Amino acid sequence: MTTTIATPSSNRDHIAWIKLTSVNLPLKTAVSDAKVLTGRQSALKDVSLLFAEIETTEGLSGLGFSYTLRTGGPAQFAHAAEVAPGLIGEDPNDISRLWGKMVWAGASVGRSGLATQAIAAIDTALWDLKAKRAGLSLAKLLGAHRDRVRCYNTSGGYLQASVEEILEKSTQSLERGIGGIKMKVGHPDRTRDLARVAAVRQHIGDQVPLMVDVNQQWDRTTALRMGMAMEQFNLEWLEEPLDAYDVEGHAALSAQLVTPVGTGEMLTSAAEVAAYIKRGAIDLVMHDAPRVGGITPFLKVMAMAEDAGMMMAPHFVMEIHLQLAAAYPHATWVEHFEWLEPAFNERIEIRDGHMIVPDRPGLGFSLSEQIAEWTVAQTEIGKRA
Repeated sequence: MTTTIATPSSNRDHIAWIKLTSVNLPLKTAVSDAKVLTGRQSALKDVSLLFAEIETTEGLSGLGFSYTLRTGGPAQFAHAAEVAPGLIGEDPNDISRLWGKMVWAGASVGRSGLATQAIAAIDTALWDLKAKRAGLSLAKLLGAHRDRVRCYNTSGGYLQASVEEILEKSTQSLERGIGGIKMKVGHPDRTRDLARVAAVRQHIGDQVPLMVDVNQQWDRTTALRMGMAMEQFNLEWLEEPLDAYDVEGHAALSAQLVTPVGTGEMLTSAAEVAAYIKRGAIDLVMHDAPRVGGITPFLKVMAMAEDAGMMMAPHFVMEIHLQLAAAYPHATWVEHFEWLEPAFNERIEIRDGHMIVPDRPGLGFSLSEQIAEWTVAQTEIGKRA
């Protein structure tokens, strides 16, 4: 028996043009978490963004982005520019196959980490394009479970801020309609951490969700002692208490604390996140679409978390994660950061503790003209229709 495989028609819509733009978006105020206090990193002053714009022969377009903090921006741009030409002439609907094509094109430098973070921008643009083709928001394309998602603010709770500043910003966030407050801990003086958390809990009251983020800076003994000491504050969760690759340590800690334990933002592939889910090592999964390689691998993790009945609270980039969280059936949160707002023309509506999912097609965002002043590199591949 002979099987004939149809060859796509040359008239079928295909990818004609890709534009990659590397941007360094400055923060209004440099911020520090526990990694800075331990001397492992410097204060964060800007966010490096990699934007991918795609157009097809029929004139359809998609916009996606990835990011990195402190280092890696030029490397992401360079890698994306190397693999993107392989998509010219391809059917933009074949997203999973194209993800595989890009990751294998760069397999010599690995199939996780910087390599997949670079292609995440292109993958996200393909999903944006697909949803726009259907005339649907990305959440609707994936099968939305809700039109709004609970949200909490993180940008006001960094360690360089005084307690008074955190209290003031917490008030501002709650008055804006944000539903929870997250703050950083990890001071060398653990009593200072406890005092700061106590002050915020007293200020916002017992009914407002409060989260605490350690940014991987405790060892197992400290994490258990501090986790038990913080039980009194009725935290929504304790985030990244241990090294991101310490699966067994997280499993042991989760088993001993009433407070839910979460991690995932520093993991750079679906397989790395899957190790936590399969082990039952955490109570909530906190992976990040750009960091695991885009929406395509994010959806794989989301399916595993759904099967395990886990809460999900994806890290950062609310502009992408809001749509994905809306398509998740179990409890979920989205993290509010205003940092990237200057890069886009649109704003997310927030009210009554929730972010409202935009009903615009795709992700629902377009680039502002302001990014031109922060652009550090740009390249175009193919020809616009």
